[in-house]
Amino acid sequence: MCGICGIFRRQGLHPEDKEKVSLMTGALIHRGPDEDGFYDDEFIALGMRRLKIIDLVTGRQPIANEDKTIWTIYNGEIYNFPQLRAELEKRGHIFKTKSDTEVIVHLYEEEGPDFIHRLNGMFAIAIWDKVNRRLCLYRDRLGIKPLHFSFLPDGLIFASEIKSLLKAGINREIDFKALSQFFSFEFIPAPRTIFRKIHKLLPGHRIICQGNEIKIEKYWDIVFKPDNPPRSEKEYAEEIHYRLREAVKKRLISDVPLGVFLSGGLDSSTITALMKEVETSPIKTFAIGFREKSFNELHYARLVADYFKTDHHEFVVEPKLVTELAPQLMNYLDEPLADASVIPTYLISYLARKEVTVALAGDGGDELFAGYDTYKAYRLACYYRKLPRFINSPLRWVVNLFPASGRRLSFEFKAKKFLLGIDYPPEIANYIWWGAYPPQEKGKLLSPLLEEAIKADPYEPVAFHLRSCEAQDTLDRIFYLDLKLYLQDDLLVKVDRMSMANSLEIRVPFLDYTFVEFAASIPNKFKLKGFETKYILKKAMDGYLPPQIFRRKKIGFDIPLGAWIRRDLKSFVLDVLSPQNLSRHGFFNQLYIEEKLKEHLRGQHNHRQLLWPIIIFQFWYDRYYR
Repeated sequence: MCGICGIFRRQGLHPEDKEKVSLMTGALIHRGPDEDGFYDDEFIALGMRRLKIIDLVTGRQPIANEDKTIWTIYNGEIYNFPQLRAELEKRGHIFKTKSDTEVIVHLYEEEGPDFIHRLNGMFAIAIWDKVNRRLCLYRDRLGIKPLHFSFLPDGLIFASEIKSLLKAGINREIDFKALSQFFSFEFIPAPRTIFRKIHKLLPGHRIICQGNEIKIEKYWDIVFKPDNPPRSEKEYAEEIHYRLREAVKKRLISDVPLGVFLSGGLDSSTITALMKEVETSPIKTFAIGFREKSFNELHYARLVADYFKTDHHEFVVEPKLVTELAPQLMNYLDEPLADASVIPTYLISYLARKEVTVALAGDGGDELFAGYDTYKAYRLACYYRKLPRFINSPLRWVVNLFPASGRRLSFEFKAKKFLLGIDYPPEIANYIWWGAYPPQEKGKLLSPLLEEAIKADPYEPVAFHLRSCEAQDTLDRIFYLDLKLYLQDDLLVKVDRMSMANSLEIRVPFLDYTFVEFAASIPNKFKLKGFETKYILKKAMDGYLPPQIFRRKKIGFDIPLGAWIRRDLKSFVLDVLSPQNLSRHGFFNQLYIEEKLKEHLRGQHNHRQLLWPIIIFQFWYDRYYR
């Protein structure tokens, strides 16, 4: 696992570029604390930081081919590299290391820029082809590893993280449309970032710089196309178990200790069970919990750990850690992200890093097998929209009278959220149910300074991705969007930045691209059966997990912010959202924030989802502008 960066100029490097790359590389030391590496010539300067996982002795980057005409730096893991290496050796290629990195340069020699179709892994790759004077950048299919870039007048600059580009002097002007989208989604959808001059390379895309051209191209996408003829329920369940076990097995290749993030939910328990099937050495598991019962999953994690006799480690999150960590984590996030579970994700990564260098996680299972309550909400909405007006109008009035609750995903919270999105198309409703600010509220929050951004369609990223989605079924389109937005721009960003902050590598078997393609072919009736989520995944793991795991309610990885803001974090929040602090930039309507804060503190409403994005933005602004 590494951090990578570089500067390419088609007319030749500037005298200061090598020093810039040195500074950029230094900004990524947390991603690779073990060693650094550099390469430069007339047109390009490359830098990287390495976290040693495979080939601890000879796997140093950058790595070149035999005649040093092709160079690569990369961040990630190639899980099928042993097979690719054997194939390349038969073709006469000579390897000097045992690393997966060296496969990249030799495969590029054989197949050119399209070699990427042969790789199975998570990666951000940079390849410099000296003979053709061509720079190729790639991001893995599902967006597990990050890659950011900025255009130069005569080339391109790129890096794993935004902070590295800022070290090179890239302009810090805020993209106000991105800021507006942040308050709609709680994250900033790619390809935008919070900075107008910096972009994210979309997952499954590549950049080819050659001659006077810089081309950004898609090389892979998810296609939802049911099997024809379809298989039986039993056949799908057996195939899921086999394919997922193989995905876990591939991800155990390592020269350092491995563990598992174990919440006690179906996905992480499945990964633990399959790891137990293919791994003979003891498994280390790690879990995070809370004293608030409706948020705490530790008893389920212990149940699974005991069942598989793992070496189990756990930690209880206290409110004071929020005040300590929330400002600090901006050093790693680089742009606003209002997913409060970044805090427990950082803590579980810190806990795991004391014992292991690599951990497996269950991310992706919910998006592939209809695991979220939003999918049940979609199904309920199909029935609700058919109700006559004289029934649904009184229902709305009654729901709005429900008293606020601090419980995790309380009925009151879900009912009010449901009604906020019910009048929108299903694909938009899904993100109103997920997000912080529906359009009518965001207009009240943002000041006239952001008038142009307010007028822009906040859900343009939904339309952007739907243009590439060929699925006819609405539920398939929602799955597609969640993979392209919530998973890639929130969950995977959170996991990557918080694990890398602790120099820990996370591997995600559910997101093996071949498994994703298979899951996309399974009919929806096997994923969401009535209102039962993950039906076919449960069938696939029936008999392999404790029965209680199948019966439990989904809690999700979150913290009890609503209750904590009223109680333990009250003075902290009042300070962060004080008129003095808010007036530093003038982006928000202070009276609106004051009103929402008072309603929350009095217990009239649970405004946790409205308040936390503002708090996060304040910390981000302080870190990058004060």
